[in-house]
Amino acid sequence: MTTTESLSETVPPSASVVPKQFVLPFILTTCCFALWGFANDITNPLVKVFKEVFQISNTQSSLVQFAFYSGYFTMALPAACFIRRFSYQGAIMVGFALYAAGALLSIPASLYSNFWIFLVGFYILTFGLAFLETSCNPYILAMGPAETATRRLNLAQAFNPIGSLMGMTVASLFIAPSLEVGLFRDAIEKEDPAAVQYIQADYPDGLPNFKEEFGTLDTAVGIGLERMKVESPEKFKQMQQHDLGVVRTPYVVIAAVVLFFLGLFAFNKMPTFKQEEPDAPLGQVLKRLLKKPHYREGVIAQAVYVGAQITCWTFIIHYGMEQVGLTLGQAQAWNIAAMFLFLISRFICTFLLHYISPGKLLAILAVAAVGFTFGTILLPGKVGLTCLVLISGCMSLMFPTIYGIALKGLPAEEAKLGSAGLIMAIVGGAILPLMQGKFIDELGVRNSFYLPMICFILIAIFGIRTFLSFEKHPQESATMS
Repeated sequence: MTTTESLSETVPPSASVVPKQFVLPFILTTCCFALWGFANDITNPLVKVFKEVFQISNTQSSLVQFAFYSGYFTMALPAACFIRRFSYQGAIMVGFALYAAGALLSIPASLYSNFWIFLVGFYILTFGLAFLETSCNPYILAMGPAETATRRLNLAQAFNPIGSLMGMTVASLFIAPSLEVGLFRDAIEKEDPAAVQYIQADYPDGLPNFKEEFGTLDTAVGIGLERMKVESPEKFKQMQQHDLGVVRTPYVVIAAVVLFFLGLFAFNKMPTFKQEEPDAPLGQVLKRLLKKPHYREGVIAQAVYVGAQITCWTFIIHYGMEQVGLTLGQAQAWNIAAMFLFLISRFICTFLLHYISPGKLLAILAVAAVGFTFGTILLPGKVGLTCLVLISGCMSLMFPTIYGIALKGLPAEEAKLGSAGLIMAIVGGAILPLMQGKFIDELGVRNSFYLPMICFILIAIFGIRTFLSFEKHPQESATMS
């Protein structure tokens, strides 16, 4: 496909989404999408867990997401250089090795109760995810006709939320019920003397109404844990060690699974898509790439999208616990519902892309996301939480579609480097949750959602520009001046 081809051209009826010769490589590569989805969504609930287990602020606990998603920014460009020098298959194998190494750092982090080792582990783990995403996305695009590339990527990306659901399910069914801080929360709510003793000293005439005195049960739990840490340090340390051991187990298991897939890729023959001519110098390719407005704007749209996605999924736990009074497990169940909606919507949107152009569908869903975010901010209790869940249905299309629009029509050497830029844009998932954590501390959880709302407005603008300019006048997206 040349750089002047239309982004919304009609797909020939004979164009196959996944040609027969690529079915096995496509299946193996698609498994990678599920594996990094697991890592993303088993990590999100840890922001809340670490806040309580380590007794730190929302801003500090948001460093989990900062460390996790800044690893993408650090390693995406080196991953692209590795692909240029070697192959997609080799990059995927390196990605698996780094993924496993980062996950296994949960062992010393939990044994020494060290928050910073956890952060280093998440950082290294996402070095591996950066290699996987930088290689797997363009690898999938290359496995068939250019005309069906965006649909093929949406199909592969549809399996990402399956991995995410697995991560959420493990967090909900294994981690949350096993945490002693969760039992402490239940004991505070039931006014169990063993727990309330840590906040009862200030109230000799009996405990007050939680909402009237503390604002939320969550605040009362935080005060109780803080005083336990001071007054009963051994008991607090024992609780902390237990809960960090619970957190450690799924990371050790996923490390073993990832090493198994490393073996599969090592012993299976995968397509190489070698070029007859060597790639041009990196600087020359980058210069050409940055002159293309659909790519430049796609990188920006991707950065704000990932930031919005991570804030919505990370702080749905905070919203449910602080605004509705849910337990961690109950709040995580709402998070799972959001992911189910995301998964179903991904398959529906993949089907709709056969009839509606990517830019138009992206714009429609981004505008809907703005509306639901307003509902999250303005409507109280479970109604606001429902609006927050519904945002996930709008987000399902966004990552692969922005990715496909940004790389549409690029020659292979530009696509490799372009993929790195789009994966580096995932750093939005590091910066925005950190900002929102600070907003929660200062403005409250509901008002903090003005931040992702602004992101969805920017995505809507990109979708409109894609539909009105890049798709209707594709020569603009290929300009070199």
